[in-house]
Amino acid sequence: MMKRAGLVLVATALIGVGAGAAGSTAAPTPALLDSPDARVASAVQLPQGHRVVARFHAKGVQTYTCTAGAWKGLEPAATLADRLGRSVGLHSRGPVWVSTVDGSAVEAAPVDGARNDVTGAVPELLLQAKTTRGTGVFAGVSYVQRLATKGGLAPAGGCTTEGEQTSTPYEALYTFAAPAR
Repeated sequence: MMKRAGLVLVATALIGVGAGAAGSTAAPTPALLDSPDARVASAVQLPQGHRVVARFHAKGVQTYTCTAGAWKGLEPAATLADRLGRSVGLHSRGPVWVSTVDGSAVEAAPVDGARNDVTGAVPELLLQAKTTRGTGVFAGVSYVQRLATKGGLAPAGGCTTEGEQTSTPYEALYTFAAPAR
């Protein structure tokens, strides 16, 4: 029952985020979406020979589950928006990013040691693509950066009900990179 309630909560949050992004006239800050790589912490810089092919603002939740008295990360659920604030993709467990425009997708895994801790927010990360699908925006993506994070931390302290889930709002800038040609 808890699992179903958690999935409903995540789905509701994702629908709410998507509705907010699609119905909103407030676009993400262009400076955030256009920020140059020079401002990126050295720990999460792209490897030489890669170039950013897309930047999207993500708004959603990080979901945690109670495991052995501690909150453990379960999954993200976020909507990706372009610089005009239009909803263009979804981010979910895997982690996976899927374009709602062209159906392409990328699944990635964190690169060991490639993280930048941020006060009051989930860390910035460098992730390496494991698989891609389709011929659209995520085709050929080799790395994903999670940057400019806000929120998304697990609740402070422990938990008492095994399997209980909770979600916290977060935002981030995701950049998608491919080998330079």
